[in-house]
Amino acid sequence: MMTFKTPDLCDEFESELGKTVRVVAPMFQRYGGRPSFSGQIVTLKIFEDNALVREVFGENGQGKVLVIDGGGSLRCALIGDQLAILAANNGWAGAVVYGCIRDSGDINGIDFGVRALNTHPQKTLKKGVGDRNIAVSFGGVTFNPGEYLYADEDGVLVSSKALC
Repeated sequence: MMTFKTPDLCDEFESELGKTVRVVAPMFQRYGGRPSFSGQIVTLKIFEDNALVREVFGENGQGKVLVIDGGGSLRCALIGDQLAILAANNGWAGAVVYGCIRDSGDINGIDFGVRALNTHPQKTLKKGVGDRNIAVSFGGVTFNPGEYLYADEDGVLVSSKALC
C-alpha cells in the first residue's frame, strides 16, 4: 500500500501552474480500519437505496475507491458491515459517502477506509435505482469517474491524474 500525506500532496501539486488537486470540504467523519486510502474513482448517484452499492462492491475493486453521492441524506445508512466486508474482500480501498453508514463499530475493524457524513441505524430501500459512473458533486468538488482520490486523517483530495 502506498503511503502519502494529503498536506504534502497539496504542497507539491498546488505549486504547479494551475491546481492539480481539488480539496473536498472538511465535512466527513472517519470510519473503517484503514486510516488512509487512495484509488481510481468509481461513482454512484443514489438516494436512500443501496442496491447498486452491493452490485459495485461485488466487483473487483483493486486500486479503486467508490464515491457515493447519496444526496446528503441523514435518514438511512448506505453502507453497513456486510457491504464493507464485501468491498474489502474484493479489494476496494475505500468509499466516500455523501450520506450515512451503519455498523460503524464493526466497520472500524475492517481493512477498508470510509468517509461519511455520519451514522444512522436504519437500512435503505432496495429498488436498484441510481446512476453509475457519472460526474457527481458535493463538498465543493466534482468527482469524475477515472480520476483519483486520496484520503487520510487530514482530508480528502481529488486529482485528474495519479499523484503517487
